[in-house]
Amino acid sequence: MPSPDHSSSTPAELSSADVSRIIEMAWEDRTPFEAILRTYGLAEPAVIRLMRANLKSGSFRLWRARVTGRATKHTALRSSDVDRAYCPTQYKQSHGR
Repeated sequence: MPSPDHSSSTPAELSSADVSRIIEMAWEDRTPFEAILRTYGLAEPAVIRLMRANLKSGSFRLWRARVTGRATKHTALRSSDVDRAYCPTQYKQSHGR
């Protein structure tokens, strides 16, 4: 079975809650693009397209400037001292509620 093309997912296939969460994850400094790929199936180019489509142009430019070259946004560039993407108490997880 061929591997799925993660970069082809479109925002139309995502709920508004998913889009909101992806935007939140993309803005977070310590959440790598690989975590978005694992959770939502969107590779970095698709995340960039989603951000461009959903942010004001100035906000998009600020975000791109912030994440470009940031080691914490790419698992391969991270220090081995960083062993998790987020604080376990940071997220509003439902845990079956």
